[in-house]
Amino acid sequence: MSLWTDKKFSDLGLTYWITRQTEKLGLRRPTPIQVECIPRILQGQDCIGAAKTGSGKTFAFALPILQKLSEEPTANFALVLTPTHELAHQIAEQFIVAGQPMNARVCVVTGGTDYLIESQQLEKRPHIIVAMPGRLADHLTGCNTYSFAALQFLVVDEADRMLCGSFDEDLMVINRFLPAKRQNLFFSATLKDFLKTSIVFPIADDVFEWSEQSPVATVETLDQRYLLCADYDRDTVMVEALRKYKEDQEDASIMIFTNSKKDCQILSMSLNSFGFSNVCLHGFLRQRERVAALNKFKSKHVRIMIATDVASRGLDIHDVQLVVNHRLPKKPIEYIHRVGRTARAGRAGMAISILRFPRDLEALGEIEALINTKLTEYSVDDRLVQRIFMQVKVARAEAEINLDNKDFDERKHKYRRLRWIQEGLDPDEMEAKWKEDMKAREQERRERLRQENEERRKRDKQTIASPAVVNDARFQAAASDKKFKKRKFIPTEKLNELIEQRKTEAKGGKKARARGKGDKKIVKKKAKMAQ
Repeated sequence: MSLWTDKKFSDLGLTYWITRQTEKLGLRRPTPIQVECIPRILQGQDCIGAAKTGSGKTFAFALPILQKLSEEPTANFALVLTPTHELAHQIAEQFIVAGQPMNARVCVVTGGTDYLIESQQLEKRPHIIVAMPGRLADHLTGCNTYSFAALQFLVVDEADRMLCGSFDEDLMVINRFLPAKRQNLFFSATLKDFLKTSIVFPIADDVFEWSEQSPVATVETLDQRYLLCADYDRDTVMVEALRKYKEDQEDASIMIFTNSKKDCQILSMSLNSFGFSNVCLHGFLRQRERVAALNKFKSKHVRIMIATDVASRGLDIHDVQLVVNHRLPKKPIEYIHRVGRTARAGRAGMAISILRFPRDLEALGEIEALINTKLTEYSVDDRLVQRIFMQVKVARAEAEINLDNKDFDERKHKYRRLRWIQEGLDPDEMEAKWKEDMKAREQERRERLRQENEERRKRDKQTIASPAVVNDARFQAAASDKKFKKRKFIPTEKLNELIEQRKTEAKGGKKARARGKGDKKIVKKKAKMAQ
């Protein structure tokens, strides 16, 4: 299906001032989801819309809401719920830009900023509120001065994520404060059957449902690749892949996804030590740090961003040429959202997923079945990978040591205590219980890991011998490669020795540079005296 249609925005029932504003924003033609959903929303129908990433879903609900608001300007006219801070701010920006002619007031409620400041913004009676469920629920239950009696629209963006169950408690709180008579709009890149049977938000029987029909779940302009690695050289393979890609496209913008906050931070520090200047984005960063990181990447002051799945949904960052999955997502559906950060709005892009062979083949099969596409190989020179193996290992070990010196664990501690306080529990008592539980859990974890490793080795052997691998030409060479069967272990003492050696060399280099500068000054002084 083509990204653009042959219709005009004026054909969708939108007023002149909105169509003129879309022209100013460079939007000449509507996308299919906009053509299908905008007229239905203007007619007053509930709507469920799903389309591939980068297909203009935000304007599919923002433009008709702004038109209805211009006809009847009232406070708290529309509420938009999103799962992440970054997406909330992006949607708010799009409402502000599109609603500029009518001075639409937009408020963002996401947490990460001062609670009192958010309360003051809500009391200014904004037209549009863009919020994360948890923080908005806190405001509604903590103060009875906010009224949503005039609310006309409820929008749930990234609906498959919002209504999967993890936000239900906060959503039920919010729903108690909303009027029963309203329009419900649900949008996402992936449509799930449970949306229509949501226990939180009732959906009308005559709901308009539209989903982009395509045999492939990702866009046609996306080049999807895989890169095989052993258990011990994932980081090394990624560094070499980045070096190779940067050789051809030096100014390319790259997003790297991993699964945990700690891994995200360590990876960022490791790559910085290799000269790959980057920013990282994860849930333990303060709001101002997250905004600063995102702005640096968007403005191309920094060309590499390393992120957890907080950046995988909805973010519209122009000209991201490459997405790297440092680790495969825990759920196959998240793969679609991650790779959707590139190849947006008809542009070309590449996605490279690093796979441990044969451990990740099962997850790869699930992803390929979901997107109905086979990934092709992105190869790197194994000799170059082996050459930098020790350097990468030392850089990662050094990053792990330095991370302990920062306040990363302290932030985790503060988040735990804050959660207990919000739940009405004694934080000191809960902290003591948590420490006792951690000791027991650590012992259980070691035993569980031992059993899982044994089961994994058996499963790996079965996977290599399975018809899916034997009959797949992509993996036949890897199945007989000894690299994927051996294990590499570097003793801690050896790593510590190399780290100290690296620090000594770094200090020596600084002193040499300082001496060089001093010698230059002396030479200049002598030259002046000679004159």
